[in-house]
Amino acid sequence: MPDRIPCEFFLIRYVSDPVKGEFTNIGVLLREAGQPDRTHVRFTRDWASVRCLDADADIGLLEALEGEIGARLQLATGAAAIPDLAPKPILSILSIIEDTFSNSIQMTGPRACLAENVAAELDLLMKMYVEPLREKISRRRTGRVAIAAVMRTRFERAGVWALMRKRISASIYTQPGDPMKIDCGYRPNGVIKMFHAVSLEADVEAAKVLAWSAPRLREGVQRVENAALELTAVVEPLRTVSAEDDKSFAGENTERYRFGVETLESQQIRVVTLNDLARAAETARIDLRL
Repeated sequence: MPDRIPCEFFLIRYVSDPVKGEFTNIGVLLREAGQPDRTHVRFTRDWASVRCLDADADIGLLEALEGEIGARLQLATGAAAIPDLAPKPILSILSIIEDTFSNSIQMTGPRACLAENVAAELDLLMKMYVEPLREKISRRRTGRVAIAAVMRTRFERAGVWALMRKRISASIYTQPGDPMKIDCGYRPNGVIKMFHAVSLEADVEAAKVLAWSAPRLREGVQRVENAALELTAVVEPLRTVSAEDDKSFAGENTERYRFGVETLESQQIRVVTLNDLARAAETARIDLRL
């Protein structure tokens, strides 16, 4: 058995009422002991517990916090070769939290753990402290939300999620007022690659919206970024029809699914299913030279 890696972890909490002490864990920070440049962060993808505590919570700002922390950790990793210049990651993160959220976001002190694999340990800590039993006690996520969650997980496992742009405003490339936000993307060279979750089972109209937007996005990316756009729609696989299914209803679903795929591909949008995401994430890892 390989030696376990000594680590320490911190829990990141959303505190709705600092006086009452009501909180819910929203993320985990994990670092290898004695290796401050090897620090990883992950936030929840399900904000239901935060909304239960505080209906007015700014979820977008909380999601942005994860990206900001990830960027600071990348900066610390790049500066690790020059110890005198390297920032102290935990102090830097505490500074972000205090400056932006005052007492509504707090981080616990360090707790020790031993990991066989850092990525697997981060998964385990999330299940133990942030999302315990959530999959068993909540309804199964479906549609676009489920696809986006799997997409993020695949990119995280490939180590590229922190380097990607998230919720990219289409209005940057189309026109002011365009409400569309593309889920994520990155630029490896002269091409910008964007990925967007589309549920062909739950909302085939979303395929038409993305297809309609694609030419304008492509023209805008060329104009603004001087780069080509490779746009990918991530969809669920075509559901296998069981013997108990209503055959006529299943036939309608199949027709809508195929219509959605053909509509997307007609506008040069690459269509991949959840089964293909591991390959797309590995390509991103190679593109970003990780």
